Amino acid sequence: MGQRLCGEDIVTETARTHAVRQDGPAGLAAGGASDASADKGARRIQSVERALTIIEILAAAPDALALGEVAARAGLNVSTCHHLIATLVERGYVLNAGRNRGYMLSSRLQELTETNARKADLSDFARTDLIGLSGQLGLSVQLAEMQGAALVTRFKANVAETHVIEADEVVKMRAAHATATGKAILAWLPEDQVLKIISENGLQRFTDRTITSLADLTEELRWVRRNGFAVDNEELKTGVVCYGAALRDEKGAVIASISASMPVALATEPCREHVAQEVVGCARKLSDRLRLSRH
Repeated sequence: MGQRLCGEDIVTETARTHAVRQDGPAGLAAGGASDASADKGARRIQSVERALTIIEILAAAPDALALGEVAARAGLNVSTCHHLIATLVERGYVLNAGRNRGYMLSSRLQELTETNARKADLSDFARTDLIGLSGQLGLSVQLAEMQGAALVTRFKANVAETHVIEADEVVKMRAAHATATGKAILAWLPEDQVLKIISENGLQRFTDRTITSLADLTEELRWVRRNGFAVDNEELKTGVVCYGAALRDEKGAVIASISASMPVALATEPCREHVAQEVVGCARKLSDRLRLSRH
């Protein structure tokens, strides 16, 4: 027989653990690919093209360039070029090198590239541990992170026999307040960042257990900080309970979270305690490995 969880055989000899790497919001829009291909080149935003041209010009230049030089190379009048560069400076992509010295690229693009690479690395980095945790518990396990205000699942290790029907990923993206992965991250973010996420997403009700007030969510996040893990107690989907814990990088900052999902029928108190303990242990192990690997 397979491994037993809380007195129930939920993993049989034929059970299979499926690892699924998620590519974030872009992957959810695959249905629109044909439309995008058909419309390719039909609609171009001129200001975006011009801004990208300026970035490419500055990237190719060995030194800072004067405004007039950038305008000439981009084929723009000086006024238009100035407005575009001013926007890029304000957004942190271009630096004003000082009086009479012109403009140059900042490190912002490099930072974005490195951040994106770290995200891909994190999925690969955690893969073996998450598959192991899923097999050990006989439950589906997820890795998620915040991308702006969106909660994005980066990796899943699924066990077919858990009988848990996962919530739609598009719904989960705006449901950080109702998920274990989301609350595990929100609990450690600065207050102003949490408020910004809430202002963009709202506090939508999904079940009669969903937290829908800022006061209740604030108290819930305090609970998460005190206990070291988060709980989705049928808050996103009726009949599904999840336990989540945060992952920290080498600086101690929370960068992602993991969670395990189970049907409420199996969620006895001993089972809940066991799952919470194992999820927290796996999160700590991954955080320790991240810290050591990046020093």
